[in-house]
Amino acid sequence: MTSALFISDLHLDPARPQATAAFLAFLAGAARDAAHLYILGDLFEFWIGDDDDQPLAREVTAALAAYTRGGHACSVMRGNRDFLLGPRFAAQTGARLLPDPFVAGIGGEQVLLMHGDLLCTDDHAYQRYRSRVNDPRLQRLFLALPRAWRRAAGAEGRRRSRRRAAQQPERITDVNAAAVAAAMRRAGVLRLVHGHTHRPAIHAFDLDGRAATRAVLGAWYEQGSVLAWTAAGPALHSLSFG
Repeated sequence: MTSALFISDLHLDPARPQATAAFLAFLAGAARDAAHLYILGDLFEFWIGDDDDQPLAREVTAALAAYTRGGHACSVMRGNRDFLLGPRFAAQTGARLLPDPFVAGIGGEQVLLMHGDLLCTDDHAYQRYRSRVNDPRLQRLFLALPRAWRRAAGAEGRRRSRRRAAQQPERITDVNAAAVAAAMRRAGVLRLVHGHTHRPAIHAFDLDGRAATRAVLGAWYEQGSVLAWTAAGPALHSLSFG
């Protein structure tokens, strides 16, 4: 059995049904061969709150609940698009909500798990935005708004995010090497898995004289991206949208 499977940045949205179909098929198939499934942020394109009553939210929540009821462990980390995932979502799905960062035992090793946006320290404007939207007081105010207002705000936020991303150079939106090293030192690990940057790869590098790796998960746009952790270590795989 695979020790763990990792996915992130699915950005599930009614406008992209092929990604949702691929995720549901993954839950019903390959994901059942893993001891643990980790979803490291941005499962949804935008999450307006655990009271979301739209068909996509209900469908995905039900599929995750069926997965965990079948005896499969699932942990979910909030991303920059679904930072409002809360305890009701966890209770309904049976998934465990993880803090960011989080250290997990995978295949006998300690592995640092992150969504990845905390590592993009060169993007100062984004880091300021991140601090604001993760303010518990502001989140409570937002969640008190009618659902229709929250959906409109989410749609506008997505449009602004796309425009801004198109204008930013890659070196700004990618992780900062010093931030990566600092996070791994704090956690006392030589392995890191994260998403957010949409640049799937496994990077080998030297960390204080020891061999370290940083595995980056891909986004589910033209195809899915899955990291499988087996006895041989981590390996990235593509998942076709059939």
